[in-house]
Amino acid sequence: MGTLTAVGRIEIKPAMSDADIATVHELLDAAAVADGRYPLSDHLAIDLADGGGSGFTGIVMHGSGNGPLTAYGQVSRANDAYAVELVVHPQLRAELATIGDELLAAATDAVADGGGGDLSWWVFEPTEDHHRLATSAGLAVGRRLHQMRRGLPTGLDVTIETRAFVPGVDDTEWLAVNNRAFAGHGEQGGWTADTLRTRLAEPWFDPEGFRVHEREGRMAGFCWTKVHPPTAPADGAEGEIYVIAVDPDFHGLGLGTQLTLAGLEHLSDRGISAALLYVDADNAAAGAVYRKLGFEVAATNVAFVMTVEGASR
Repeated sequence: MGTLTAVGRIEIKPAMSDADIATVHELLDAAAVADGRYPLSDHLAIDLADGGGSGFTGIVMHGSGNGPLTAYGQVSRANDAYAVELVVHPQLRAELATIGDELLAAATDAVADGGGGDLSWWVFEPTEDHHRLATSAGLAVGRRLHQMRRGLPTGLDVTIETRAFVPGVDDTEWLAVNNRAFAGHGEQGGWTADTLRTRLAEPWFDPEGFRVHEREGRMAGFCWTKVHPPTAPADGAEGEIYVIAVDPDFHGLGLGTQLTLAGLEHLSDRGISAALLYVDADNAAAGAVYRKLGFEVAATNVAFVMTVEGASR
């Protein structure tokens, strides 16, 4: 590959064609190999695969000539807010200040054109350059999300019974438990049947890895796991505690710990030797539980936030 340059043009796309998606995925794959992780969160990756939708904007930055994309930005709507994520080609990370400024400006313009609203720019382990860029764009540090990791197996006993989630049977009850447990949560709260349906249709979904615990004839809690394939041939697959919650009616029984162990046991039984999860840095109680289970903080994601005013008509 020749030397890339950030000089070029930006295209704003309210919808993405199959060709657009394929071109963006070339950039995403290059970033995944360089960083050892997929660069878009699940919600944004699903929106991209679907070609867009309400509140979607794809921001495609081309370099000079007919080479690969130099950068990609995406705005997606979740509940009543917007999320933006940026992906810069690994060869051009040194030019983040220039590239990022243009992408963030295009993203905030798109939100303004959509009527405005709260916007979060999620960054994995932000550097000083990310902080400077955020400040320049008018964003401030909001949520911080710890990625925590541990090896498997745990050597700890699971003392509760769980069963596999049954799609089409458990959906309604699960949505009620999830939305009660995550009331007011920006990403996980307020799920609809359509939101759940898109996740169940993902190629990684495994009902056996979606463990449900029942008490008093009700769904008391759940631990939904996900397996990440290796990003490089020499790497192994990793297991994630994707979503875990206990219905508020059953708090105080230690179910969070046991559901976590049930999920980790399932992953270990599949031959997975490394597990990860995400927890809000401000959630000291949950962080303490995970530390007792052998998890340690490995990285921190930050949401830089702002409220975008709607564009004048």
